[in-house]
Amino acid sequence: MRIAIVLNTSWNIYNFRMNLIRALMSRGHEVHTIAPVDEYTRNLVEAGCIHHKVTMDSRGANPIKDSALILELFLIYRRIRPDIILHFTIKPNVYGTLAAAVLKIPVVNNVCGLGTVFLKNNLVSAIAILLYRISFRFAHKVFFQNPDDLNLFVHRKLVQASHADLVPGSGIDLEHFSMRAYKRNSRFTFLMISRLITDKGVLEYIDAIRILRKEGLDARFQLLGAKDPEHKRGIKSEVIDEWHNSGIIEYLGTTNDVRSYIAQADCIVLPSYREGTPRTLLEAASSGRPIIATDVPGCNNVVKHNYNGLLCHLKDAVDLAEKMRQMASLDEDNLRAFGENGRLKAATEFDESLVIHKYLQTLNTLKAAS
Repeated sequence: MRIAIVLNTSWNIYNFRMNLIRALMSRGHEVHTIAPVDEYTRNLVEAGCIHHKVTMDSRGANPIKDSALILELFLIYRRIRPDIILHFTIKPNVYGTLAAAVLKIPVVNNVCGLGTVFLKNNLVSAIAILLYRISFRFAHKVFFQNPDDLNLFVHRKLVQASHADLVPGSGIDLEHFSMRAYKRNSRFTFLMISRLITDKGVLEYIDAIRILRKEGLDARFQLLGAKDPEHKRGIKSEVIDEWHNSGIIEYLGTTNDVRSYIAQADCIVLPSYREGTPRTLLEAASSGRPIIATDVPGCNNVVKHNYNGLLCHLKDAVDLAEKMRQMASLDEDNLRAFGENGRLKAATEFDESLVIHKYLQTLNTLKAAS
């Protein structure tokens, strides 16, 4: 079969979907990747993918501006004529499905997260939700990464229940993110790994740090992730630099491999407003590190309170500071137990092989029905 995989960045495909691609290729399928060109595109081509460039801005949601994407994807789909298209992320899910519907090509969508359209109540959000309702009528299968998102879409009649199914996020490669032996640092080290936009709870993290520093907690507070000042909810570069220069945080920049940073941390923090299934938390859990995350869909799918970490209130820096204080007060044995529980949860619920199996099963079903 000729299978197209469509995402908003080549980086996303390479970092989160390569094992699925390898599984498809090992079964003789021809894989076409469709995404904007970036530094990871070459890696996709070297792995055997046939890549097609598309113009797509992953930063914001403007259905009127983005409608041109329908035509661009339509022309690409018409040229390569895939047997099945796998869409990931919001814009491919919506606009790609509409383009494929015209060509009568079956699609499988993956709702990796709801984005801001479900966090706000304005005209753009109303149009985006309408587009979901229209486009998802043509999807043969829609995977969701947590039950809250699935139930929301079914309840609001954005997708038929018979077409909806769950996968455990993008899954986690348990060998790549292997269990790391835990030894508490002499200065307790908190690490947040995230794109630096407000929806990830970066400002709450900073405010919580200010509270803890004022109280005299002797700890290290780190921030790892790409600046994105052009994003509508991005944080200005000079603000991040000021945080670092004033000693509020250690800004670590970006990396192609987070494993050593996770291994050197005592606790991973993600006070996000809402997620699909956050990759950062899967990586932390698989590596055996305690976690603090927000008690919201997606995050509370990975973190069980007082089992492999602690859950804090949404947009509440005071409560986040309390949970960080509580985590830092635990002894090494309790911290190690949190990490071991997280590894067990990752292995039993989020193994990447579970995701790949779901996709292969769905492709076989669609092939048999064609």
